[in-house]
Amino acid sequence: MPELPEVEAARRAIEENCLGKKIKRVIIADDTKVIDGISPSDFQNSILGKTIVSARRKGKNLWLELDSPPFPSFQFGMAGAIYIKGVAVTKYKRSAVKDSEEWPSKYSKFFVELDDGLELSFTDKRRFAKVRLLANPTSVRPISELGPDALLEPMTVEEFAESFAKKKITIKPLLLDQGFISGIGNWIADEVLYQARIHPLQTASSLSKEQCEALHTSIKEVIQHAVQVSADSKEFPVEWLFHFRWGKKPGKVNGKKIDFITAGGRTTAYVPELQKLSGKDAEKAAKVRPGKRCVKSKEDEQESEKEDESAKPKKGQKPRGVRGKKPAPKKKTEDSDEEDDDADADGGDDSEAEEKIVKTRGRGTKPALKRKPEEKPTSQVGKKPKGRKS
Repeated sequence: MPELPEVEAARRAIEENCLGKKIKRVIIADDTKVIDGISPSDFQNSILGKTIVSARRKGKNLWLELDSPPFPSFQFGMAGAIYIKGVAVTKYKRSAVKDSEEWPSKYSKFFVELDDGLELSFTDKRRFAKVRLLANPTSVRPISELGPDALLEPMTVEEFAESFAKKKITIKPLLLDQGFISGIGNWIADEVLYQARIHPLQTASSLSKEQCEALHTSIKEVIQHAVQVSADSKEFPVEWLFHFRWGKKPGKVNGKKIDFITAGGRTTAYVPELQKLSGKDAEKAAKVRPGKRCVKSKEDEQESEKEDESAKPKKGQKPRGVRGKKPAPKKKTEDSDEEDDDADADGGDDSEAEEKIVKTRGRGTKPALKRKPEEKPTSQVGKKPKGRKS
């Protein structure tokens, strides 16, 4: 999903191509799930004829300042994306609209044509973004509740360490807390912790001064580099964890094994050999009986096109007729998982429920649950969870 570098790339593209231009045509989607709190006609009438003065961003939120309020504001959600016709804007995961598709895209929620003919569109395939029209975006939620922007308002090392000293929660969920620092999402959190050699489940208040300094440096360097290359992952350094974290099975980065755990409800990639728990956290972990390695939640599996593709072969052993029946239920789980993502929650609840139903059927107990799957073809329901566990 889009994080600070992707949203900043969109902001810069608007700043470079759209400032000082008047809006001469507007199309707002009739989609109350995305267009929040205003009718399409009122939205259109409020910005038609206005001039774009600047593009602003905080965290993962972007808004356009016009020559007078109100201003369009965009919360990108799982797959929000800015497109400017004829201008290269980073196509991040699962948001890309193909050049061969209609323009504006059928996924467009906000479209404007400027007085020089340039056209801009905000698209959202997954419908978990929010587009609002606000008199002062910084004074209302969600922007008013954000912590300092990780790029524009970086803490000093001293402020960083002092803030951690007061936090009794583990470090990964703290980095994902937009009220603490805004703009850091799942892949950035994993990357900066890997580079700082800090375990994702280390308690924030237990970090040493050296660890705080290392983490402060890695946040600065990762975000600055990602922004510098307009969030184009092909330009990320080859030694970054980013390039090796998307597989369903543990891989290796720089010769070291990657493993997956759950931290803050999110699937988390880390390198056990380099990122070790210390102090009381290590003692506590030693007393706990090791559980199963984390199985990626569906929401995190959907984070890359590679994973979307690799999900299909798992079911390839089934007859073609069964495979053809899968798209409808898959879409349901994607929607529910993405909704969970906005709350930084794990999206695996649906799969767990399915697994319980299947197990119950296999044992021949609990008739009420046994009857549920019979509404669908038995071969389709009975084998889907097994594919997830492999």
